[in-house]
Amino acid sequence: MLKIILSGCNGTMGQVIKQFTKDDDSIKIVAGLDKFPEKYNNNFPVYENPRQCKEEADVIIDFSHYSAFREIITFAKQHKLPLVMATTGLSDKNEKQLQLLSKEIPIFRSANMSLGVNVVLDLIYRATKSLEDSFDIEIIEAHHNKKVDAPSGTALMLAHEIKSAKNETSHFIYGRHGKQERRNKNDIGIHAIRGGTIVGEHTIVYAGLDEIIEIKHTALSKNIFAAGAIKAAKYIADKENGLYDMKKLLNNE
Repeated sequence: MLKIILSGCNGTMGQVIKQFTKDDDSIKIVAGLDKFPEKYNNNFPVYENPRQCKEEADVIIDFSHYSAFREIITFAKQHKLPLVMATTGLSDKNEKQLQLLSKEIPIFRSANMSLGVNVVLDLIYRATKSLEDSFDIEIIEAHHNKKVDAPSGTALMLAHEIKSAKNETSHFIYGRHGKQERRNKNDIGIHAIRGGTIVGEHTIVYAGLDEIIEIKHTALSKNIFAAGAIKAAKYIADKENGLYDMKKLLNNE
């Protein structure tokens, strides 16, 4: 049985994971970490401060807030626990800290835990290689009105994948308000929509001469992220120290 410490357990995704795993006998959430420990009646102990947590576990899944990043990685390092880092809004400094920490513990990092989104990453890499010379590339993402970070971590992940496939240096353009200039050939436009209860939509638009290609992923529920996080936790629990992602999981590396 895989024993999990769930960081951010009383957040939206934490509760989705709790419900998603309740009928799975191969998984047990042994403890939770959350800024508001008494918000819900969970069937496991919840601690506001990670230092209070003494339960033995095999892996940590973090779906909390980027403000808790330092506490979570310190806890994981001290207890030598594999870490699935699914929190979005991390800074470049945070990402570098994860890279350094991965020398000491296994870390699974993805800004989006959906298996489908990570297949899209492969598709857009190949599409960009074929189309970059004659197509303009833009990303449009849409989320619910409670999401605080923009653009989404997934949109940035898609943008970096496109950039890695292009032969020339690219520039991210976040909207075009106030810009009185033509689009640069190497721009990658990133646009955010916030409204209602949209779980998550990401559309990559390849606009060429008299033709348009769109690659789109739509999340219909948050269960897809819970499924991906659990799959990642099972995958990384017995791995050696290092930095892992969905691409490695899908390729079974």
